[in-house]
Amino acid sequence: MHRHLFESIAGYGLGGSTVALFGRVGGGIYTKAADVGADLAGKVCEGLEEDSPDNPGTIADNVGDNVGDIAGMGADLFGSLAEATCAALVVSASSKNILLKDDAIYFPLIVTAIGILSSFISQFFAKMYTVNTMNVESVLKTQLLISSGIMTLLVLPFNFMLPDKANVEFAGKVYEATQW
Repeated sequence: MHRHLFESIAGYGLGGSTVALFGRVGGGIYTKAADVGADLAGKVCEGLEEDSPDNPGTIADNVGDNVGDIAGMGADLFGSLAEATCAALVVSASSKNILLKDDAIYFPLIVTAIGILSSFISQFFAKMYTVNTMNVESVLKTQLLISSGIMTLLVLPFNFMLPDKANVEFAGKVYEATQW
């Protein structure tokens, strides 16, 4: 039963990839249309430099760039999250040791949920930290450290769900993985 469930959830991963593809392409269309239109109107018709403040099309260019980046990057993040979660579920469905322990099959979903929660929490820490500094690199590093620490602390209690060892079949061979 679990194997059928995990095989059918692979469609979610494929759907995430498809949504990411169309989000990236759709964002790129807005970006390119605004960029080309602003460049043509400003450079060719008026002889202005690119991103000149005298060109009102520069605003459309910047809006198009932001829409493209936000739609594209957001779609890529969703696609990566869906694919990684589904890949972990499909691989875990191939292990008889994991299938015999009911809680173990939900471990990838718990890790994903805790990851989302820790990213929300670390966002607030980064927002508080940006008040004191304007250095983007240090803010990102701090946010990465905080989210990694939160993730580690919250995932550790759920390790009891995993079996002591799991035999995973891959490419016709069986590999044995131990918990520690």
